[in-house]
Amino acid sequence: MSVLRSIVAAFSCYSAIPMPHVRWDERDMRYMMAAFPLVGLVIGACALLWFATCDALRFGTLARATGLALIPIVVSGGIHLDGLADVTDAQSSHAEPERRQQILKDPHVGAFAVIGVCCYLLASVGLASELEPSLAPFVACIPVTSRCLSGLAVVTLSAARKEGMYASVRKAASMRMVRILLVVELAIACACMVALQPIVALCALAVSAAILAYVHRLAKSQYGGMSGDLAGYLLQLCELAMLACVVVVGRLV
Repeated sequence: MSVLRSIVAAFSCYSAIPMPHVRWDERDMRYMMAAFPLVGLVIGACALLWFATCDALRFGTLARATGLALIPIVVSGGIHLDGLADVTDAQSSHAEPERRQQILKDPHVGAFAVIGVCCYLLASVGLASELEPSLAPFVACIPVTSRCLSGLAVVTLSAARKEGMYASVRKAASMRMVRILLVVELAIACACMVALQPIVALCALAVSAAILAYVHRLAKSQYGGMSGDLAGYLLQLCELAMLACVVVVGRLV
């Protein structure tokens, strides 16, 4: 029952999918991060369904690409895109670390956040418009992989603050078991990607590892540790980078 409640908690926190309204306690959040990639599995399934719908209705590449860019936002409720916006604002300020940390906490949206999100969505649509329908299964693995990496960052890297949602998730999590489960889930997702497109998968995973190292260094040097915004920033960058690898490396090979 605790595992099931952790899954419901994960979907309640990290998706816009309606879930039963229950009162949570720390026991219900023990495995929440391990269930986080399941949200990505739903997004991947929706992407596959959208590919099939576009093929059946003979939609053009722009309609298909727009749908692929919107599906993660609709399913997740935009929670991770919010992290991208906040970190973009903070980084664009070129301020001292203390000021950047304050910007992350500020609920207001700055001009650089709007510009950053617009550029991200344009890049997503542009890259998705270059995808062939045969790549649909590989693309469906991307949101699962990105959430495994983001989840591992949450339960592995030190938190910037001792309060807030990020700190609460870390405190409630059964760290060792969650790490093991996330590694297993990541291994399965990677194996699927390698089986589908070996060279593309290796390049995508290498780029994602580099992004993880970059965000870790950024969090440590500029923000005093990881936060929910930085975890969302990491997830969004990984998804865009993996999509770029599918398009660019796929064309080269």
